[in-house]
Amino acid sequence: MGQGNVPHSRLLIGLVCLFFTSSLTGCLSNSQHVEGIELTINYENTNGTIVESYIDGDLISTTNVILVFDFSNTISENKLVSYGIQIINYSSISVDSNIESKISVEFSHHGIYEIIAYATDETNYQENQSITVRIEHQIDWLESNTYDPIPLPIIPYPNNGGTLPSAIIINSTVENPVLIENIGGGREVEITWRLLDEQDDACQSKNEIVYEGEQVNWKTIHFNTVEAHDLSISYDDGQDYIDVHHSVLIQYHPVESAPNI
Repeated sequence: MGQGNVPHSRLLIGLVCLFFTSSLTGCLSNSQHVEGIELTINYENTNGTIVESYIDGDLISTTNVILVFDFSNTISENKLVSYGIQIINYSSISVDSNIESKISVEFSHHGIYEIIAYATDETNYQENQSITVRIEHQIDWLESNTYDPIPLPIIPYPNNGGTLPSAIIINSTVENPVLIENIGGGREVEITWRLLDEQDDACQSKNEIVYEGEQVNWKTIHFNTVEAHDLSISYDDGQDYIDVHHSVLIQYHPVESAPNI
């Protein structure tokens, strides 16, 4: 590392990855002034959505959520020595306040997270600020040319053991493509969507006939987020291949702290 470069660190904490960069810029906002520390933390976002993409049952990509917390406007009557983030029920990380002023948190699992952000001075006095974060989870699922669609597993309960989601939102489309372009020659297909619980009982279902060259859609909301579910499609009658596109959102009530940038 050349002279003058700022070191960059990264730490994996359970389901949360913390890393940080140096910055001495920002704007004044939420602050607390106690015992000589005026703790000011700026954050543009306190919520986000993890997106997983599947093709024919295989996970193709995952986009996690990264939130940045900027301590650069914090001031103290005594010399500051560290800034830190603690994820409740997980680990914490602290950084040298003379080197680092931003902490970025990467979330790889949905849930409501309680964060304690803090600054510590040379007398070992620490000032804290609580921040609530909401992370949702979206699944995009594509299958093409199938007679036997793969069930999509939905795991609504959070890995952090915290607040349960408010709902599972499903938007599913089934298409019966034209057998021969500009000619046709295919037939209609009868299918049934089912949302199955852990006992393999159908919580919700919908039956449709999909004619050649057309598509049908099922939009529904399910409020049982205590247990896992499978979103399945049964091919009840017909001969043509079908294409499937599921979009599933695991949604939480908007309880996060308000952004202040």
